[in-house]
Amino acid sequence: MFTLVTTVNFVVIPVTVKDKSTGKLVDGLVRQDFSVRENGVEQQLKLFTSDPFPLSAAVLVDTSMSNGTLRKIQDGMSALAGAFSQFDEMAFYTFGSSVEKRLDFRTVNDSLSVTLKRIKPKGQPAGAPVVGGPLGSGPSVNGEPVDPSTPHVYTPPREAHVLNDAILAAALDLSKRDRTRRKILFVISDGHEYGSKAGYNEVLKVLLSDNILLYAVGVDDAAIPIVKQAEKIHLPGAGYGNILGKYAWATGGEVFSEFTANEIQAAYNRLAVEARNQYTLGYTAKKTPSNAYRSIEVLVHRPDLTVHAKDGYYPLPISGP
Repeated sequence: MFTLVTTVNFVVIPVTVKDKSTGKLVDGLVRQDFSVRENGVEQQLKLFTSDPFPLSAAVLVDTSMSNGTLRKIQDGMSALAGAFSQFDEMAFYTFGSSVEKRLDFRTVNDSLSVTLKRIKPKGQPAGAPVVGGPLGSGPSVNGEPVDPSTPHVYTPPREAHVLNDAILAAALDLSKRDRTRRKILFVISDGHEYGSKAGYNEVLKVLLSDNILLYAVGVDDAAIPIVKQAEKIHLPGAGYGNILGKYAWATGGEVFSEFTANEIQAAYNRLAVEARNQYTLGYTAKKTPSNAYRSIEVLVHRPDLTVHAKDGYYPLPISGP
């Protein structure tokens, strides 16, 4: 391994290149195969390497998923642990209506599987609407129902699903890890967001500023094609649908939507391999007083290839004298 020294205006871009027809990783590319544009202006590459980086991975598991799906995730934890090497480190978080850090960063071992097997679902229990009893009694005046002929249907309050808060908590922890490591967020969730204190734009700024890639396995309705298309629509006041794809696209990661236990376990290995085996490009950006968002476009000058890289970044503020 080599030591990577960066300055506040040095931009590092992890890049994944795949064959368009097979989806397999493409190796053997050289510096001349790539070009990078910032805000439409081509940049001079100062760094190019295809060497693998050790990973600092924050794994987030959604405990609001169904019992059957959580069981698939739990059964496949040994496969997830096996996808990481002895040089990698991992922290583990769960979230539903709140965020809980279960394991701090450490070399991957059996403690991950043991911890996950102890997790219980925390989602809103399913059941028929209540139309009788104290919860279904409806409004009353002096103890008498306002309209006795009309039953009151009790609707339980919607439970929070703080995906943004969970990603932000893990990202802040990742920002403190060694800069020579590839920093990734690995989310296993249906991608729903409701009730977080942090907003999408705020969280994305942290991810991009600290060069963190987000990968995910979409489960439950996030793995159903029709639902995935419908949830691209956001209704004000209703929370967000699946936002995993938005995070992954913006940071240069990827989302795998899987149905079966075997497919989920295979996705673990694919995500770890892709995160570790990337091309790394770097260039020196122009120093300006502004820390406004800057767009990035990575081009590969070979046909029939697809490129995954972050869409842009927020430059760190220029420190004073």
